[in-house]
Amino acid sequence: MERLTLPPGGAAAVDEYLEYRRIVGEDDGGKLFTPEEYEEYKRKVLPMRLQNRLYVSWRSPTGIDCKLVGPETLCFCTHRYKQHKTDFEMMPQQRPISLPCRVTGCQCKAYLYVPLNGTQPIRCRCEHFADQHGAAPGFTCSACSKCSGFHSCFTCACGQPAYTHETVVETKEERLAQGKPVGQDVPYAAMGGLTGFSSLAEGYMRLDDSGIGAPSVGFLDSPVTAMDHPFLKAFQASSGSLQEKPTDEGTSSQVSSLRRPEEDDMTFFERRYQERIKMEKAAKQKGKARLSSTTKPS
Repeated sequence: MERLTLPPGGAAAVDEYLEYRRIVGEDDGGKLFTPEEYEEYKRKVLPMRLQNRLYVSWRSPTGIDCKLVGPETLCFCTHRYKQHKTDFEMMPQQRPISLPCRVTGCQCKAYLYVPLNGTQPIRCRCEHFADQHGAAPGFTCSACSKCSGFHSCFTCACGQPAYTHETVVETKEERLAQGKPVGQDVPYAAMGGLTGFSSLAEGYMRLDDSGIGAPSVGFLDSPVTAMDHPFLKAFQASSGSLQEKPTDEGTSSQVSSLRRPEEDDMTFFERRYQERIKMEKAAKQKGKARLSSTTKPS
């Protein structure tokens, strides 16, 4: 196994390069900016990104953002979101907002997300894959002549077919008006719909507000209804029975299982062993007392 070593200050240089790449993206044409050019680029672009960020998602007909698009998310044209136009000095007024591909020779006029079946592209009803269709409007198949345009019956994890979903490009104000998360303002290029770590999960698994904090206690304690996900309905009874157990016992057990700062390995394991012995003795005594109470003559 090869081991990489960095000279003094090397780790900081790597962090600076990653920061540079997240901000500049591919706008430098493959040649690093000079320090002066980098500062000028940030002076021009960062205020624009903080004010005019566009959020991109793949939305089901039920309103769930099943996929939040990030810099590396592929378009139907097989290029990534960061390779499309994502920065605007003035917010576009037309709807839907088009984000054309900037790769030379690509005919893609607007970013369009297409899901994957695991790691494989999905098939059209003509039985050919999505990447076998053209990126120009109409999305005709290049492998057959009977296809009138890409149309897939692939079913999303939300339960809805892919053709009922749409790629949505919207502003911060439009998302806030719908009660959807917008996260924090960041200077990085092509962030799309990413607002937090949970943005990487699929829509039906995203149980928090994805970048604006944990859900409220009222939301977590709300009763499960027929409209909720089957996972929640299936575990409603088991979660209810767990809530009936005393919380003090569970809390003390969790605290006891943590290693204390002054403990070494042997001390920690010995303490945990003695605690288990005491618990087993207490359980036996409790069982004997219960047995004797049931066998006493009335």
